[in-house]
Amino acid sequence: MSGTLIVLRAGPGVTFQDGGRPGWLEYGVSRGGAADRLALAEGAALLGQGADLAAVEMAGMGGEFQANSDLRIALTGAPMRASIDGTAVAWSASHLLPVGARLTIGAARSGCYGYLHVGGGIQTPVHLGARSAHLAAGIGAPLAEGDVLETGPDSGRTTGLGLAPENRFEGGTVRVVPSLQTALFPQAELSRFEQSTFRRGARGNRMGVPLEGSGVGFRPEGARTVVSEVIVPGDIQVTGDGTPYVLLSECQTTGGYPRIGTVLPCDLSVLAQAAAGMALKFRFIALEEAVALERAEAERRKGLGSLCFPLIRDPRTMSNLLSYQLISGAIAGEDDVL
Repeated sequence: MSGTLIVLRAGPGVTFQDGGRPGWLEYGVSRGGAADRLALAEGAALLGQGADLAAVEMAGMGGEFQANSDLRIALTGAPMRASIDGTAVAWSASHLLPVGARLTIGAARSGCYGYLHVGGGIQTPVHLGARSAHLAAGIGAPLAEGDVLETGPDSGRTTGLGLAPENRFEGGTVRVVPSLQTALFPQAELSRFEQSTFRRGARGNRMGVPLEGSGVGFRPEGARTVVSEVIVPGDIQVTGDGTPYVLLSECQTTGGYPRIGTVLPCDLSVLAQAAAGMALKFRFIALEEAVALERAEAERRKGLGSLCFPLIRDPRTMSNLLSYQLISGAIAGEDDVL
């Protein structure tokens, strides 16, 4: 059964996103889609539906929403404070949003991008095969007060499930493979790149994030011979001043800066969710290892539904009930406890 969700208030970076638009590079449109694609898979698992459905993406700050019908919702990605009619609700979990109830989502406590999923998905107009807003390409617009979001038919019934998210909100080490211009960088520069600890620059957005280091910039040999060619999310371009810049979902489609490497797709969520100033490191791996890791991650995401757990457990279904300390103490009936 379909429903509607009214936007009462929205932060400046609130849009609707799905898996994006692969296959349009030759027309000058990059894939786009959710900055954290893993969050889409987590929301799908919590609601028992496909990961290709559109959700609300919130960059740093959420908003306030009201249900015009009973809706199943899930909250994933960067943890944000959330409440339904003033009662706090768990993140990385699914909930019932009753008709007339107000869902309030605050600022991110860690990470950058949080996601609000609804049963049946957000039914925004389809452009070039997807529902995602792609602001750099002029498709869609940020959500604003008064917007009414139609939801698709939802045949599911289950809510009250939780999912332990993969920790990708505190930076860390991401894996990269050599790119088309990696060989232009001397081995000493590649080694220094791996050994460096970078900080995510403050100017990052859905197009990409700059990496700020403490040393001098990275210099390739023969960079003047690089011609402008196709680029994709994950590519690490090195700009003229030697600053590495990791491209994300809304990156441009061509570029002439040399690429020192390319981040594995399964690690891109770490880059997207890294807040300004967060520490990041990079490690080169062989292409064969990268392919194996991508296949394993794809299988893991397919099985996320089996990792969901009830937020409130039914004692009748707990096989290890006797292992819990349900009573912390006892007294004799005749004792004076006043």
